[in-house]
Amino acid sequence: MSTHRSRRSFIGFAAAGFSTLAVSRFALAQAAAEPPPRALQVENAVVEPVSVEVNARAIPNFEPRDRTRTRFGSLDYRSGLVLTSRYRGFGGLSGIRLDAKGEGFLAVSDQGGWFTGRIRYANGKMTGLDDVEAAPLLGAEGRPITEKRLWWDSESIARDGNFVYVGLERVNQILRYDFSKGGTRARGEVVPVPAGIRKLPSNKGLEALVVVPKEKDKGKDQNMPLAGTLIAFSERGLDADGNLTAFLIGGPSPGQFSVRRTEKYDISDAVLLPSGELLILERKFSWFTGVNIRIRSIPLKSIAPGALVDGPALFAADLGHEVDNMEGIDAHVTPDGETVLTLISDDNFSMLQRTLLLQFTLAE
Repeated sequence: MSTHRSRRSFIGFAAAGFSTLAVSRFALAQAAAEPPPRALQVENAVVEPVSVEVNARAIPNFEPRDRTRTRFGSLDYRSGLVLTSRYRGFGGLSGIRLDAKGEGFLAVSDQGGWFTGRIRYANGKMTGLDDVEAAPLLGAEGRPITEKRLWWDSESIARDGNFVYVGLERVNQILRYDFSKGGTRARGEVVPVPAGIRKLPSNKGLEALVVVPKEKDKGKDQNMPLAGTLIAFSERGLDADGNLTAFLIGGPSPGQFSVRRTEKYDISDAVLLPSGELLILERKFSWFTGVNIRIRSIPLKSIAPGALVDGPALFAADLGHEVDNMEGIDAHVTPDGETVLTLISDDNFSMLQRTLLLQFTLAE
């Protein structure tokens, strides 16, 4: 498309069902019952560590129809970037974790790749990425996980100090990496998971991971509820009542619980705030409504084995806003005490989609 406006118009018509020729991988993924042929699975895999040049274009307004608007639900829009690169493996970004300053980042693509680098800021707004590097996720044998059948679909990431957990959706496995042993060159070890995880749907399985930190390790007096637990959420693994299944791995009370599913939303990521609030990023797609996303807040203290948890929506957006297939969320706190949420999109390596990096401030 020659202009931003024409591109978004085209997607809008496609989302409304008027164009069946411009079907993207994202749309196909929503309805696919079986994995695509292996030749397509690793088409954009990262095969070796490499520096990557990433270009960034600013998104000045989250809602182009009303450029004066900055508040969206409980969030204030800060800044956004459209990210592009000539490197073939750049894209498919499905999870992101930032350092305490909100600058250094670690992300995973859904074709078995790490991406690291730093977000550049000016006057509190993102302006670009620096020092970006890609590397393949390695298995226990030191070989890229893409060499194993269906092990390429790395969809979720959580970090606990030097340990990084990555969820693989189609095989419903979790790998743990010790970054003190080479960073992104570290080898992943398989984490034992509950039987229920292994039974999740192949293409709607593990989609979000969150580690509940042990606060005492940070010199604080009390632990959060579920301290030391790895929480794993399915994208659309449903319980007997049609709610979304999730799992507590390790910690004081391992087990399974459910997240109430409403309006046909699926889970795409989650982040735990220092306040003890768990924010869940959700999305849905149809040819009639296009892409919709929302963020719900769930108290961590409400989560327990056998529980059905729910919470209010803090934010919702659709194709009338600057969104795409938003798959990753993280949070950091600024020196001024503001909680900043960072969202990233998976472009599915499609010319019809974009890699977006968005930031919002959580309003008090």
